[in-house]
Amino acid sequence: MVYYRDGGLIIRTMESGDAIRLSAAETAQGWHPTEEKHKTRLSDMAEGKCTALCAEVGGEPVGYISVYFNPTGGPFAGDGRCELVDFGVLEKCRRRGIGSKLMDTAEKIAGEYWDNHHKDAASRRGVWLGVGLHPGYGAAQRLYVKRGYIPDGSGAWYDDKIAEQYKTYPLDDSLIIYMEKDL
Repeated sequence: MVYYRDGGLIIRTMESGDAIRLSAAETAQGWHPTEEKHKTRLSDMAEGKCTALCAEVGGEPVGYISVYFNPTGGPFAGDGRCELVDFGVLEKCRRRGIGSKLMDTAEKIAGEYWDNHHKDAASRRGVWLGVGLHPGYGAAQRLYVKRGYIPDGSGAWYDDKIAEQYKTYPLDDSLIIYMEKDL
């Protein structure tokens, strides 16, 4: 399904061939991707757990994000809001608005999900996400703040658990904070 098309940019649902192509492009720029993470998103989408999005430019996948409808982990699990998971744009394609369009589309899907499934719910209409704390996530951290996301106040998390005060954790992809935004 195509969600957005303008000029050479297309935002669409992820397809099976995207996993290999995205992983190869990420490896070429020095990231440590796994084809499996994209295949997991595709499998979860087939099971109705999420919508996995892909940004395409010139016939090549250059970015991705997934919208999870009923997340089972994190600080807002079970409150009815969607979680945005695994957002990335290839470095060579950054600063062109691709990430913003992916986020716009993901937030729209999350809002529509809320409107269709939680009309009488007591919690807020919004969305949330986790973001890494090491410098590799600096661009994403800035983008989220500019888009109105704020830290949720639960502090740092490591491997899906709140990090214990005064304990030492590696500065890797598992050390994150959660942020939320009202839609």
